[in-house]
Amino acid sequence: MTSFLILFKQPGKIIFDLGNLIDDTYTGPFNTTLTATFFVADESFQPADVIIPVSTRQSAVNSPSGFTLPDQKAIDTLSLPRNIKKAVFSIAACGQATEEFWWSNVLSSDTNDFGDGTLLYGFSPFRELQLFIDGTLAGVSWPFPIIFTGGIVPGFWRPIVGIDAYDLQEDEIDISPFLPLLSDGKGHTFEIRVAGISDDGAGNGQLTDTVGSNWVVTGKVFIWLDTEQSITTGTPPTVNIPSPSLKVRSAFKSGANGTDAGLTYSVQVQRELNITSTVQTSTGFEVISWVQKLSYTNNGLLVNGGYDQTTDQVTSGALSSSNGYSKKFSYPLWVYSTYAVHTGGNISIGGKMNRQKNIQQTGQLAFPSDVQTFDYTRLPSRSPPRFPVMSSLNHQNGTATYLGVPAQKRSFGSGSTEQYFSLRGTSSMALGGQRETPFIEGGTELYRRHVLAANDSILLDEESPVGQTTSRKVSQQPLERPVFAEDGVGSMLGRGPF
Repeated sequence: MTSFLILFKQPGKIIFDLGNLIDDTYTGPFNTTLTATFFVADESFQPADVIIPVSTRQSAVNSPSGFTLPDQKAIDTLSLPRNIKKAVFSIAACGQATEEFWWSNVLSSDTNDFGDGTLLYGFSPFRELQLFIDGTLAGVSWPFPIIFTGGIVPGFWRPIVGIDAYDLQEDEIDISPFLPLLSDGKGHTFEIRVAGISDDGAGNGQLTDTVGSNWVVTGKVFIWLDTEQSITTGTPPTVNIPSPSLKVRSAFKSGANGTDAGLTYSVQVQRELNITSTVQTSTGFEVISWVQKLSYTNNGLLVNGGYDQTTDQVTSGALSSSNGYSKKFSYPLWVYSTYAVHTGGNISIGGKMNRQKNIQQTGQLAFPSDVQTFDYTRLPSRSPPRFPVMSSLNHQNGTATYLGVPAQKRSFGSGSTEQYFSLRGTSSMALGGQRETPFIEGGTELYRRHVLAANDSILLDEESPVGQTTSRKVSQQPLERPVFAEDGVGSMLGRGPF
């Protein structure tokens, strides 16, 4: 929370919002304690001097302040200080409802291919979060595919949860090239949009200005100030943002009895962005830049009347700022799911998944990297090295099944999930290897965790902090299938019927 230190230096209000549903099926109330610990530490980064929200500003009525897109416009007009030397915009965004499984959506021209019996969501499986400043595109974010604890098959996530499901990460955009415009003392509009792809059914696609319902988004401007007397000036930013390269394709094969029908589709997107300006602060003139190079592929298959789906997706990119920050990432995702409706209304679901979140980063914008917050005093060396580059690999794979029995208002599931996490510190920013693991193999491993779970229990938990491996085998006995509350197919898979 040190990134938000300035907010804790004065009286304020914290709203903790965690929605819950209690009825005759879902009977569990939350018992939550929220604590904060303050301590003195030798931080390797400097938190922002000012933080300004882009939100609905509902604090006065004790309500959460997220925008809901596309029903609302996520836009705010801000007047910023005139002596800014660095500014970063962060986007908090989460797909919900028909957009929770955006990565499994199909092209809009194919949503009705299987008829009314199977509901498919459109705007393609691609999403782009966009930041506009005074109507000019200032940066984008290609989101990591979050899967929550009921997603696809609940048995995946008992007790291991999906990557980032309990800690949604915010993507950052360096807006320092816009400082000559933002430091004029006038109001400026900041707007967040979510784009998908619309297509004409003939292989032609374009970015949309809307998607399905809904995305919950907010933004924040992190500001670092120059000396009190200075006023930041410079040249207007040069914005070089060509239209993205879009390639979409789909083919539908009709079957004699419907179950043989199949839909194949693919989406490829590439995007480059380069924004530069010359900024004058109290220390002189400096050329400031923000560069993004992004690549996305998704190959999907729906068969068996739309009841079986396979998704193979990779999102990758490289970001860099003249403020000493660079980041490379890769988000491979492979998911197979199938469901069937049985006599009496029972529903069964099966699934397999393999996913990763790989990041390599040097420097920081608003938030420090993991190697900057790592406790180096735990290392055995008396003078432990501090690494400028962080490499992390987070990998999950699993298999799970589910049986819903509406007559009993109960459901039953089983599953196993394995997760591997590795954090390394290195001294060079270089990529190698295959696209799924674009990280250098060298460096110093600071932390490693390997966990295997099945049917609500941890079977193996291996932890290797600072080179000392501890292994805990909790159970090796066959476990009974856990019992869940009833859930609809639409809420778990992102396709109907509900």
